Amino acid sequence: MAAPLPTPTRQVDPDLAEDTVLDTPWQAIVWNDPVNLMSYVTYVLQKLFGYPEPKATALMLDVHHKGKAAVSAGDKDKIEADVAKLHAAGLWATMQRA
Repeated sequence: MAAPLPTPTRQVDPDLAEDTVLDTPWQAIVWNDPVNLMSYVTYVLQKLFGYPEPKATALMLDVHHKGKAAVSAGDKDKIEADVAKLHAAGLWATMQRA
């Protein structure tokens, strides 16, 4: 009978691993929905994020044509707050790592 093979081990420096996870930016994603008008989505993006009308329109068109758009990026706490604001405005939004 053969002896079991040793389990491979990988050393991870906890300080480096945590820094890598914390440095990963998050994104707030707005999804297309059948409820909100395109003009309303543009308006919300202008009011919540201070985007000029051309940028808000470009993001809205991404939502409309591609089904989603990343509308803000940052640390996890900031993006959680942004998603909550988008929900309060009636938009479908989620967050994901960039």
